[in-house]
Amino acid sequence: MKVFSSAYTFDYSWEECSTANWRKYCPWNDKSTHVIAVDTLSRVVDPATGILRTERLITCHQQAPVWVISLLGGSNTSHVYETSYVSPAEKRVTMCSTNLTWANILQVRETVTYQPDIRASSPGHERTQFTQDAKITAVCGGWQKIRTKIEEASVERFSENAKRGREGFEAVLEMSRRVFGEERAREQAKAH
Repeated sequence: MKVFSSAYTFDYSWEECSTANWRKYCPWNDKSTHVIAVDTLSRVVDPATGILRTERLITCHQQAPVWVISLLGGSNTSHVYETSYVSPAEKRVTMCSTNLTWANILQVRETVTYQPDIRASSPGHERTQFTQDAKITAVCGGWQKIRTKIEEASVERFSENAKRGREGFEAVLEMSRRVFGEERAREQAKAH
């Protein structure tokens, strides 16, 4: 098993990040063109805790190496199952995802959190701490050396994708701030 971890502070409030998170795979994000569809399977609010639990199926077009597809079969379409928990009381978003495609060969378990970064925030300038951890395990048979190479290559690719994902989410956050700011200004102008 190999582990990928990263942390980043977004220069946006938790409210902005947790709201924009639902738009992460929209046209504003030119770094996520590989995402073909995001289907919400269920969404429920726990009446006791106020936590929003959402299950989604994310369909992607991945550029798997040709030799992998010819050896293992399949296609460039892959599916990821995601469960997210939004706790307004704790100001915390937790997203857990796992690959469904080729899970008998490679298992990827990712956990992402967004929460206020109190240390980096100041009044009127809130920031959000993002953490990302992925456990990548090659479960295919064969020699340990082959499994290790598969895991190492997967961690490298995961790292590249994580960087693009962060850049794309920054674009979504920027556009959200602008669009919602313009809308608030229009509403305020109407009220006066």
